[in-house]
Amino acid sequence: MRSTSIISFTVTLMLLLLSQGCRSFEGTITRRYDVDTAWPRKPDRFKWVQMPGVTIDAQDHIYIITRHNPAVQVYETDGTLLRAWNVEDPNGAHFIRIGPAGNVWAANITNHTVRQYTPDGKLLMTLGEPGRAGADRNHFDRPTDMVILPNGAIFVTDGYNNRRIIHFDAAGKYMNQWGQEGTEPGQFALPHSIVADSRGRLYVADRENARIQVFDTEGELLAVWDDLIAPWGLWISKDDEIWACGSSVKKTEGTGELNILPPPDQVALKLNSKGKILRRVPLTMTTTPPGDSGELNWVHGIAFDSKGNLYLTDIQGHRAQKFVPKP
Repeated sequence: MRSTSIISFTVTLMLLLLSQGCRSFEGTITRRYDVDTAWPRKPDRFKWVQMPGVTIDAQDHIYIITRHNPAVQVYETDGTLLRAWNVEDPNGAHFIRIGPAGNVWAANITNHTVRQYTPDGKLLMTLGEPGRAGADRNHFDRPTDMVILPNGAIFVTDGYNNRRIIHFDAAGKYMNQWGQEGTEPGQFALPHSIVADSRGRLYVADRENARIQVFDTEGELLAVWDDLIAPWGLWISKDDEIWACGSSVKKTEGTGELNILPPPDQVALKLNSKGKILRRVPLTMTTTPPGDSGELNWVHGIAFDSKGNLYLTDIQGHRAQKFVPKP
């Protein structure tokens, strides 16, 4: 049986209420987590750099994506490496997702593509024209994330420059799009991440506007959740509990300008499908990257396995980390 090096740390989980647009504390729960410094068992020949994404399949296989080949690495929950593969232009790797059929999807912000792979890395589909940015229905301009519905419908957050959501059918045929740059409801400063619940509602992390916007699949705006978090990455459970990682909402005194970069802190939130905060998890922020185990800087990706273990990736820390809840 392998020996693991464990560092214990405490996170404070704060239950919040929303009352007349203001957040108030109902109570505080402290829960103990262990940071497993032995996870994963990364081969010495693998180089980790900026680590934008993590996702988990139905078998609890953890897929991480880093900006150096082999960019996609797949590990067991005990840290065992299962497989790894290269991607074209790993410098642009962004979010990684698992579709309902078990295939792997990856967005690339420098190659302007969204690609579908088999679980062992065989390329199945490419959306967008590799290496060419654009704003029409056949091109992206730095796409950030994608979600695939049970019927195969694909929704892409396109992203850093086009600031829109694009809908494709299961075969990759263009269907619809919505969104433009701005701060009004339904507009985006940066649609950075996207997930969907069991009813097909789409949750979009509008990072630079420090909000999450909720849409139906036709692009109708259903809700805007302001000032809860500056959301970088999203994850959703089978029970439609939404997790967001990022930073607290901070504004410059006098101007009210949002402070997104560099982030003022690191935090994760658990929300229900109506935007009520169920849990707030303050995370330890690295003062000097890459920092120590358990610390994060520019936390970017978030995922949970079936046992409730938390996986986080960050940009400045160049790491994927596993956090184990204690009873």
